[in-house]
Amino acid sequence: MFTPSPDRLMPDLTPRQELALLARALWREGYDDHLAGHITTNLGDGTLLCNPWLITWEEIRPEHVLRITLDGDVVEGEWPVPLGIPLHLELHRRRPGIAWAAHSHPRFGTVWADLAEVPPILDQSSALGGGRLVLIDEYSGPVNDASSAGRAIEAMGDAPLALLAGHGVFVLGGSARAVHQRAVALEQRCRNAWYVRAAGGAGQSALPGAFLEWMGASDGEGFHGFFEAAVRAELRADPTLLD
Repeated sequence: MFTPSPDRLMPDLTPRQELALLARALWREGYDDHLAGHITTNLGDGTLLCNPWLITWEEIRPEHVLRITLDGDVVEGEWPVPLGIPLHLELHRRRPGIAWAAHSHPRFGTVWADLAEVPPILDQSSALGGGRLVLIDEYSGPVNDASSAGRAIEAMGDAPLALLAGHGVFVLGGSARAVHQRAVALEQRCRNAWYVRAAGGAGQSALPGAFLEWMGASDGEGFHGFFEAAVRAELRADPTLLD
């Protein structure tokens, strides 16, 4: 069992292990819509790693992770490719500098996507991870259709976070750590804004604009230890995960 120390907060991980741990950690944070959701990492050689179809994020293991081409063909692995993978294929074709991406239908993020509204940032933790959140407010079809996926990516521009109206959320980053921090903060932002609205609050942030601007400029890597703690929690829950 891994024992953390001040200079080593988690074990060294392969990209497949990182993807499996990211999926499990986000499942705990409400990214748990049954079989829905896709995570990819760009290997930089014309192929991606992705989670397979038919396995939930809660149960995925490193050996389940697929390697696929940018056309969605399986290069390594025995499971089928997720149905909505065209969203990621179009992303990595059009924005090759994006290393990691996660799409799912978390509870509160999906509520705001259904409302076609961008929720305010009302507290510090909801701002963690930084990045601009955009609303893609036209539902042009499911993202398993390449043309619909392409339109969504085009509408997203260079933003690292998106609400897909009538659908869910899309979170991008330079590492698994960045995507985890942004995804957790996004769901907290959506949850707390919804609670404040339900309580009759005005939904206006008391945080200074300079603070929000400073936090928004983060690349998701700034809060060291956030992802590492989530990794340790998953390894405590399943000590055999990296075997």
